[in-house]
Amino acid sequence: MATPSDRFESALISRLMWRLMPFLFLLYIVAYLDRINVSFAVLQMREQMGLSERVIGRAAGMFFIGYFFFQLPSNFILEKVGVRHWISALMVAWGVISCLMLFIRGPISFYALRLALGAAEAGFFPGIILYMKRWFPTRARARAVAWFMTANPLAGIIGSPLSGALMSLHGNGLSGWQWMFLLEGIPAILLGASVFWLLADNPHEARWLVGEERTWLLEKLASEQVAEAPPTGSGYWKVLVAPRIWFLSMIYFGVSTTMYGVTLWLPSVIRALSGLSYFLTGVIAVLPFLVTVVAMVLVGMRSDRTGERRWHTAIPAFIASAGLILAALGNSTALVVAGIGLGLAFAEGMVGPFWAMATSQMAGLSAAAGIALINSVANLGGYFGPDIVGFFRTVGGGFRGGLLSIAATVAVSGAIALAVGRDPGAKQPQ
Repeated sequence: MATPSDRFESALISRLMWRLMPFLFLLYIVAYLDRINVSFAVLQMREQMGLSERVIGRAAGMFFIGYFFFQLPSNFILEKVGVRHWISALMVAWGVISCLMLFIRGPISFYALRLALGAAEAGFFPGIILYMKRWFPTRARARAVAWFMTANPLAGIIGSPLSGALMSLHGNGLSGWQWMFLLEGIPAILLGASVFWLLADNPHEARWLVGEERTWLLEKLASEQVAEAPPTGSGYWKVLVAPRIWFLSMIYFGVSTTMYGVTLWLPSVIRALSGLSYFLTGVIAVLPFLVTVVAMVLVGMRSDRTGERRWHTAIPAFIASAGLILAALGNSTALVVAGIGLGLAFAEGMVGPFWAMATSQMAGLSAAAGIALINSVANLGGYFGPDIVGFFRTVGGGFRGGLLSIAATVAVSGAIALAVGRDPGAKQPQ
């Protein structure tokens, strides 16, 4: 039977969810759409510019090279200047860069702008994960991250038909793909400007929290921070050489490889198999994202309810691998889309339990360093996934080899999750 204290905590967590998550959710939808809309743009760009499949795969993945090199410094700046200032600046910057992609004229400009977009977006995701750690107690964190990251598939649900429709626009000397980049880059600029006014950096500054709510939340978060504090004499630089951090990065590498390797080639897979129009290709591309939303929320909620993270990370990885194998061996649009749906849904279903597990022993600047390092190294999978599909398409003309490679990668991630979580008493090195 729930006690008054339990009911108070549940009501406060619900209040935090409703007050913070819709806006953070909207920001991530815009961020994710700006990084994946290239998957539709290349349907026209390959013909207009004579781009090879390898160039397309490499350009799609180039985003994550910029992401890798700028993530740690970006998160350290965020720690110093605060969320409102830094996230606002980043969003305006990447919105401008996204609009500038209409000036792509060949492989070099394609690579350069994707690299710049990744550099600008590098601090957003780890910054928001750090931000949620400052607001949500440990028991609610997997749920919060899972809800936040449903923005990924929902960006696909909203963005796929939208991008497909915008690809049909022509006029004023611009092709459909150029109009798409321009019109989908503007929301990031507008929302970035609003971040400064709508977000509070921490619960202490939130005017919408009443006295008792603020006091309880600050005390709860402070007690958890003390429990998670690094040993005396250790520093956040030790994160860079901590074996556990690198193993966690390898787990998340499989998530990123699947997420972007599948997403950035999905319209090409569907169009190659079905020959549908741009708009109908976008409509079919929505289906895997719908399944993903459900899987992410259910896995995250169950992980929070049971308090278990290891198996809730590993089992979805194995299901994702099986789905991608099914897609690789399938020879019909329905079977391939179903397999990709399973692969995408359960790979992204890993993220809530994974980040709850990864951040449970982090505090202070070492948390900023640990989150940024895991995310930056792991998101190199965002380069590997699209590029490996492009490589196999170039040498073999199909998607099978790339999908099987991604399936193997996410299966290894599941195995590592089981190994890393074997000792429940193991502490995160700081």
